[in-house]
Amino acid sequence: MALQVSGLPRKFEIKVGGTITTVDDPNPSLTPENVRDLLAVTYPEITSGSVQGPEMKKDCVLYKITSVVGVKG
Repeated sequence: MALQVSGLPRKFEIKVGGTITTVDDPNPSLTPENVRDLLAVTYPEITSGSVQGPEMKKDCVLYKITSVVGVKG
């Protein structure tokens, strides 16, 4: 029996206003910034948002995408 190694799946936590949504990785070959751009079609508020992470969790690798809409300074 051969040993098979697999990594933890990535998840993306999108924070817009006071709402947090967790999304599974749409394409593991994309960079986190490319995933943000892809998800911006559905969540336009994150178009210019920042990507933070990775943060290692028990069952996934988590990236956080936060909106900068309405933030001044």
